[in-house]
Amino acid sequence: MEFIDLRSDTVTRPTPGMLQAMMSAEVGDDTLGDDPTVSCLEAYMAELLGKEAALFVPSGTMGNQICLRIHARSGEEVIAEAQSHILNWEAGAAAGLSGIQILPVAAQRGLLTVDQIQSAIRDRENVHYAPTALVCLENTHNFAGGVVYPLDLVAHIAHFVHSQGIPFHMDGARLFNAAVAAGVSARDYSQYFESVSVCLSKGLGAPMGSVIAGSRDFIRQGRRYRKMFGGSLRQAGFMAAAGLWALQHQIERLAEDHQRAYALALGLAELPGIYLDLETVQTNIVIFDTSGTGIPSAVLAEQLKAEGVLVSSFGPYRARLVTHLHITDQDVATTLSRVRHVITTLVGTTLPVR
Repeated sequence: MEFIDLRSDTVTRPTPGMLQAMMSAEVGDDTLGDDPTVSCLEAYMAELLGKEAALFVPSGTMGNQICLRIHARSGEEVIAEAQSHILNWEAGAAAGLSGIQILPVAAQRGLLTVDQIQSAIRDRENVHYAPTALVCLENTHNFAGGVVYPLDLVAHIAHFVHSQGIPFHMDGARLFNAAVAAGVSARDYSQYFESVSVCLSKGLGAPMGSVIAGSRDFIRQGRRYRKMFGGSLRQAGFMAAAGLWALQHQIERLAEDHQRAYALALGLAELPGIYLDLETVQTNIVIFDTSGTGIPSAVLAEQLKAEGVLVSSFGPYRARLVTHLHITDQDVATTLSRVRHVITTLVGTTLPVR
């Protein structure tokens, strides 16, 4: 059976052009600093983000964790939104690798405000507290439904955070999705942050890898921690070539993923018992609640798999769909038809269109 795979935008396969770029890549030994394709990717990303330097790393988790390790010392604290990736989806790495504590702050639709951050900053003179070492934003915010930070909000937060002498990091795993949706450049966002981590293996469609960017000194330190964390690579140019090709050819097409995600969301919102906040569907992620149907999301996911559609289940009644370069308009229509069929079968009645 050929599946419509909506579990994540990490499931993509290299396009023909990307495969050709990988096959023809000039490589060296990146640990020794002489892989020309890796160097080209790093320079290209640094230019896109307006930073002095960049570093190719195997994963987004490693990218974030290298940045946290540089910014914060053991026993210090990082402020992040309560559903953020660095807190919930990186295997406790901040604590395990660096002895860093993350302070979760719950925000509406995942978007932190200056008031929330101000309330969360610790008094360094109080010996009971872990000192605040860093503030992190996630853009887009994955588990808020792919929500995009407005650029003016980022600027406002950055002004406050820097006035407190605290550095600012962006988990920009899907930064280019955010930039395309907001109609700005990735550099417009990254200018406000000391460090940025960007995934190549999500919406951009590369088979692996992320890039972190910052000052030359920051990246010099990052290279050391990449080695320490086990991410130093040899002939990495084959993978870097895929990421470079993606950056050069697959940014603007992200708008197509956003349109298809919204079409999915509109169709799901018509089904009785399904709840989702359409205002959160700003990029390529759709998160919806199945509690009104009485069907646990894991059961819905299992039944949809039997129908040839793969979705993710998070929690008892929460499911996620993610569009990407392999999802077509027909896939959207087919998915909606099969979701309706599965819910109708499980509930035992024909669902009217709302």
